[in-house]
Amino acid sequence: MKNLVILVALFLGIAVIYPSCVNAQGCGGSGMKSSCSKSCKGESKSCAPANSTTTTGSIKGTMKVSGKCEMCKTRIEAAAKSVNGVVSADWNQSTKVLTYTSKVAIKKEDISNAMIKVGHDTEIGKAAASTYSALPGCCKYR
Repeated sequence: MKNLVILVALFLGIAVIYPSCVNAQGCGGSGMKSSCSKSCKGESKSCAPANSTTTTGSIKGTMKVSGKCEMCKTRIEAAAKSVNGVVSADWNQSTKVLTYTSKVAIKKEDISNAMIKVGHDTEIGKAAASTYSALPGCCKYR
């Protein structure tokens, strides 16, 4: 009987110390959150100390950007990544849509201004004629 009490106490101690949600990195130990808000099946999660603030996910945005070729794609994506906070950018040549991801909120105007500076029109504004005319011939979309 005494052994059963010790075994139950040990089991309860482990259940309190280690949370029920364990991810691939290992989400256990004292001082960690004791539960996760979603099921962990197939999900990658990070469990942080209960008193810390965590950022979950990324902020995604899209914008129409005029362009024609692979040189445009390289220029547009580089301009988008130059905006403070943008971590990734992908311009689809056939749909003319730039998809960008950031860790902080980004104003569409900031992305648009970056495109305009390198000669590409957006749904918000147009590049100056002098900037547009400096683009290589293959990049002329107007």
